[in-house]
Amino acid sequence: MPTLATTVDGLKLPNPFVIGSGPPGTNMNVINKAFKEGWGAVIAKTVSLDASKVVNVTPRYAKLYANDGKEVIGWENIELISDRKFSIWIEEFKKIKDAYPEGILIASIMEEFSKDAWVEIVERCQDAGVDAFECNFSCPHGLPERKMGAAMGQVPEILEEVCGWVMSAAKKPVWAKMTPNVTRIQDPSRASLRAGCQGLAAINTIRSVMGVNLDTLRPEPTVEGYTTPGGYSCRAVKPIALRMVMEIATMIRSEFPGRSLSGIGGVETGRDAAEFILLGSDTVQVCTGVMKFGYAHVRQMCDELLQFMEKHNFETLSDFKGKSLDYFTTHAELVRMQTKRKASQAAAAEEKKVVKADDQWSGDEFVKQSNDLARN
Repeated sequence: MPTLATTVDGLKLPNPFVIGSGPPGTNMNVINKAFKEGWGAVIAKTVSLDASKVVNVTPRYAKLYANDGKEVIGWENIELISDRKFSIWIEEFKKIKDAYPEGILIASIMEEFSKDAWVEIVERCQDAGVDAFECNFSCPHGLPERKMGAAMGQVPEILEEVCGWVMSAAKKPVWAKMTPNVTRIQDPSRASLRAGCQGLAAINTIRSVMGVNLDTLRPEPTVEGYTTPGGYSCRAVKPIALRMVMEIATMIRSEFPGRSLSGIGGVETGRDAAEFILLGSDTVQVCTGVMKFGYAHVRQMCDELLQFMEKHNFETLSDFKGKSLDYFTTHAELVRMQTKRKASQAAAAEEKKVVKADDQWSGDEFVKQSNDLARN
């Protein structure tokens, strides 16, 4: 009987489905709901020491629909990190752990380029009982003027230094959350792991503009007639996320064996999760999917993932983690392999034309058949 239970960086999860940092983990009420429904772990909405500068606007979401006009396949947000006081979060972290001591609670943290600030937020969160950290180096639109989020995560040298500060204070596992808004995602990923982070999470949302209203001529979501580029998520980003997860997992396998990877991007089904795990993920995060289907959706995803495992006789997640990585190569190698196969097939086809028995002789091809036998 297959099991979804897994241990990642010492964290014992009942299943690999993790609430991704964002609205689904925005306060104690919803986090407790997630644990009650059976999520493997919950990453709280990103916190910082000073929430006074965080002011959200409405509307702050925009949706991309399929051609039927009903199914949401893309989702843009211009939402910032938590606007709740850090002191409130600390108290809620304690209460959550009291209510669900076995639940894996992960604090998502973000600070400016200040060692003192990063050390303080780590120490205070772990004193409150959180089980791990996810460093938000990847929000594409939140507080770039303060050099936070992707503004920090796009520079490997800065990232490595900041991760070093975090690791100097952290007594719990640390994941660095990567931005996709770079040319080579392996570069910041490598920098984070060099600094000692136990794992990576990828990808955060993709910097985007959802569209323009052709009646008002205003880009969306429109706030007071204006907007700003936001973060793109939902089903439509999955192919991009899978590619980046594959690249990171390949790098981890060759350079940092044993480090973990939490895959993110368009996960809505157990089959989606299976794809991320096949490409090297230890866990999979869901954020927009929760906003579309609710917290109880984890049960269906667990059932679907178990069905996949039963079909292929996999007993544990480790049985198929990274199993598909071996099937990636270069375009030049694809050309070489295909040319070799076609040449082999042509030779085999030519071999079949050679007369092997007397009843194969043909009056129309008698001369050619005679010549073929002479050459062979």
